[in-house]
Amino acid sequence: MCGIVGYAGPREACPILLQGLRRLEYRGYDSAGLATVGDGHGLEIRRAVGKLDNLAALLERAPLSGRIGIGHTRWATHGRPCEENAHPHKAGPVAVIHNGIVENYVELRAELLSRNHKLASETDTEVISHLVEEQVKAGASLVEAVRATVKRLHGSFSIVVLSETEPDRLVAAKTATPLVLGLGEGENFVASDIPALLEHTRRTFVLEDGELAEVTASAVRVMTFDGVAVERPARRIEWDSVAATKGGFQHYLRKEISEQPRAWIDTLSGRAAPGSREVSFECELFGSGGPEAVNRVVVVSAGASWISSLIGKFLIEELCQIPVEVDYSAEFRYRRPPIDERTLMIAVSQSGETADTLAAMEEGRRRGSRMIALTNTVDSSIARKAHAQLYTRCGPEISVTTTKCFITQIEAFHLFAIHTAQRLGRLDPDQAETMLAPAFAIPTQIQAVLGAERQIERIARKYGKAKDFLYLGRGINYPVALEGALKLKEISYIHAEGYPAGEMKHGPIALIDDEMPVVVIIPKDDVYEKTLSNLKEVESRNGRIIAVTDHVSEELETVAWEIIRVPSTHRMLMPVLTTIPLQLLAYHIAVYRGTDVDQPRNLAKSVTVE
Repeated sequence: MCGIVGYAGPREACPILLQGLRRLEYRGYDSAGLATVGDGHGLEIRRAVGKLDNLAALLERAPLSGRIGIGHTRWATHGRPCEENAHPHKAGPVAVIHNGIVENYVELRAELLSRNHKLASETDTEVISHLVEEQVKAGASLVEAVRATVKRLHGSFSIVVLSETEPDRLVAAKTATPLVLGLGEGENFVASDIPALLEHTRRTFVLEDGELAEVTASAVRVMTFDGVAVERPARRIEWDSVAATKGGFQHYLRKEISEQPRAWIDTLSGRAAPGSREVSFECELFGSGGPEAVNRVVVVSAGASWISSLIGKFLIEELCQIPVEVDYSAEFRYRRPPIDERTLMIAVSQSGETADTLAAMEEGRRRGSRMIALTNTVDSSIARKAHAQLYTRCGPEISVTTTKCFITQIEAFHLFAIHTAQRLGRLDPDQAETMLAPAFAIPTQIQAVLGAERQIERIARKYGKAKDFLYLGRGINYPVALEGALKLKEISYIHAEGYPAGEMKHGPIALIDDEMPVVVIIPKDDVYEKTLSNLKEVESRNGRIIAVTDHVSEELETVAWEIIRVPSTHRMLMPVLTTIPLQLLAYHIAVYRGTDVDQPRNLAKSVTVE
């Protein structure tokens, strides 16, 4: 989940690399570093612990020159955050940057030490630089040295290698973690994610697992690890580069909350329109057997995507009458899941690069399941491994904490459930129109919720010093409680838990006292009265109730300390409107507490290691 950039061209590399790393800082910010080869000097490296500003300050004092170079921003996996463990790692004339984990690094390290190599760090990455160095010193070209090295590595990795022995080229290689080539005019780029490239080019080439690229200013040559040439057309990226900047907001997170109406529209676009009586997708989701061939759906996901998948379960089971299981990707393949060719697997991942979800997909592929990727990222690893793709199309999301990708995943599940139910004959055109119509009002309704921001900010300041929060919901809004608690934990560092409201009395009620805020999601649905009863249990223990609702009854006003009102919509879409206030509440509590909103400690945007 580290950030990688590389450049070869006529311009000074250092500013381009530093700018690219700023676009990727959401991937890791424990340390950062650059390496260049200049006309008047060999390989030089600058590294600094902490955020990129520390590296930028170092470069002010000790500049780097050169028209070719590599850069890295780190999220620590092997070795603590310190300068010695920061990338690039150097061995003789060779420098390497790496994202991923080398699983056999202990054996490789012992082997290198037995041959009198001096290893200065605690990282798995350093062994790569020494293995490449051995090959180069033995007379191999840089491409052949990297090819020989990657064949020895076990695990997930993407690497970029620079050597002063061939100072006009970079060599990049990957398996299981993302790497993208940017194709320019007289210059070429390497990056672990697209935002780092958008200022310079929109023509990209995504490396597949087991592929290697030789990159110079004038050309890019791609081959397999076995040396077989690879020919694939480049792809044009349509994202607006402005979308990857803050656009006048204090934080990316707040900007991305404001972008949710647009993101919702883009997810709907081309699939349904006002007055539509059916949903259509860009590709066939089910293959030749159609949905009739599916007797079970398994959704694999992690983090907030796992929570949106729970909402998807409610939608699919109710409309399609197909049983749905939602699994944590990290646990799925370790319990011998009973899946087969009649199981449809939906892999949900904002980045499309989540390592645990990729591993779960491999288990599904081995058992013969058909796989759909539900992701925001075109040509991501998860998208490429799936048989069909369902893109959320909400543009780049830079803040580590997801917002617009979460609600557009809900909409993707909503559309999928309607589409599938119709094809199974369980939803007629009139019913489909009734189900779709509320979706077109959602963008305006989100704007209405955003209009209550000042009230939510006041609530955040009132309760922002609390040490614990409890979030409650029932039915399809229970996952919203989980999402609200997750958001608060991620960015404010306040301990928070989400529970089904009816489960509260089986344990969590012991935690409630007059210092604990209890956030309840209570729309006017068939469990409204039941949830009110749960709130009375909270009230009797002096819990401070913050209610999110579309229906303010006299009874609710009696028990709630604060009420955040949202518009009404179809009950299956209420999770969207009840989620928005919880995003704003977490955001303003984090701002009030002075935490790093966009880059919370210990987290990274795309978790590309298991």
